[in-house]
Amino acid sequence: MRILIADDDLTSRLVLTGVLKKSGHDVVTAVDGDEAWEAMRQPDAPALAILDWIMPGLAGVEVCRRIRGRQSDQPPYLILLTSRGEKADIVAGLAAGADDYLAKPFDSGELRARVDVGRRVIELQARLLEVRDELAHEATHDHLTGAFNRRAFADILARALSAERRHHHGLALGICDIDTFKAVNDTHGHQVGDEVLVALVGLITAQLRGHDVLSRLGGDEFVVVAGHTRDTDVRMLFERLRAAVAEHPIATTAGDVPVSLSIGVSTWHEGETEEGLLAAADAALYRAKAAGRDRVSLADEPQPSNLHA
Repeated sequence: MRILIADDDLTSRLVLTGVLKKSGHDVVTAVDGDEAWEAMRQPDAPALAILDWIMPGLAGVEVCRRIRGRQSDQPPYLILLTSRGEKADIVAGLAAGADDYLAKPFDSGELRARVDVGRRVIELQARLLEVRDELAHEATHDHLTGAFNRRAFADILARALSAERRHHHGLALGICDIDTFKAVNDTHGHQVGDEVLVALVGLITAQLRGHDVLSRLGGDEFVVVAGHTRDTDVRMLFERLRAAVAEHPIATTAGDVPVSLSIGVSTWHEGETEEGLLAAADAALYRAKAAGRDRVSLADEPQPSNLHA
């Protein structure tokens, strides 16, 4: 673990450094409070700091206070090194943000024990962050394919529409449906069907731009929210997705499985709602299916009068 020792006394610094390095820690040092504060402000700041209460520049207790004033998902563990033994002083140090204190002159065994407590707290904080991130990911992503899920899609679309109403950069929505996916499951089984879905997400994602977001609506239906389309050929954008899938049979445990996509695309117009945008894309998808599948249909394009379901 990387540890900062801030102490203006050379002998104390050397002893602290020697004890901690013997325990396998990576030690950095500061000779005053200003240098300690600067070190703890860096992106790669040590996870634990031992700060002398009285030193030139900022006092250790003030360094604690400033560190605690910063927002951080994983704050450092702070130990105050002090010759002040009065209970009121100890309380003041803890109130300023110190996690623990060590009295001077310190005992090497006590130092190692208190640092070990700090290490366990830091590791616990890191694990809690991992769990929080895992839960957040599970709440917004499809467990099978890794694409955003339907719940996340609602938020993504709402935010995209809010931004489009302000900036008018162009926004399109494409609902992508795997043609005759039921036949894949019936012929090869649901395990292979799942393999197809996972690989399909990879194929589509590889064709997306930085402004585009893919979500799984459910089953074999996916949706792409494409931003910044004002100067983009929307048909070609979604045609590229369709072609990538059509031209790359998906390798599965049952062999290569060819699949194709039908895509219905709508573009946002002033005054249109989320529901209207989705309904227009869904109607365009229906037309793509009715016209023979494996194609892109735009909601805005003229429709042949003789097209039937």
